[in-house]
Amino acid sequence: MDVIDTLSGITPGSRLDELRSRRPEAREQAQATYDALFSPVDASAISLVERYAVASFAAALFDVPAAEQHYATLLSFTDAGLAATVAEAVELGRGSGPYGSFSGDLAAESQPGADLVLLPHLADALGARLTAALQHTHMLVLHPRDSSRERLEPLVEAGWSADGIVTLSQLVSFLAFQVRVVAGLSVLVAEGSR
Repeated sequence: MDVIDTLSGITPGSRLDELRSRRPEAREQAQATYDALFSPVDASAISLVERYAVASFAAALFDVPAAEQHYATLLSFTDAGLAATVAEAVELGRGSGPYGSFSGDLAAESQPGADLVLLPHLADALGARLTAALQHTHMLVLHPRDSSRERLEPLVEAGWSADGIVTLSQLVSFLAFQVRVVAGLSVLVAEGSR
């Protein structure tokens, strides 16, 4: 059993447990990535509480309730005040996405959507680093088409190192993978394929 099993509601010995057991490397690597991101050997570039805050925010934007609850709980156990602030930021950031602009032949697939703008009291409570991190996370989750080198500048201005920016992006990327797997497996569990 791993975190994906837990979030999906897969029970030991079930049909889905057996199916996932046929791909042991995929299961092990997903758990190893989770462990590396949330039990890091070195958290100097992005602290554990920052990781939980970003994960809580991203999971909520992806709108997968089990993942949203898991990461919100991790953050709440670490810093309940920050958890409440992140929850408020989530409500400002929710959207259906993906948003963004294409040019040329794909221009017809462009869809406008607002960037995350945090109210002053939220930005003050989060501080510059987390404000920039949540705005970047919002862009990666809901505006992936708009990713660019220029979108990294607010992170650098807020004090993020190159290692921190890479880890932040890896965290959001992992969550995109994890929540999609959990969402799919949860549907199978709900259909009785436990």
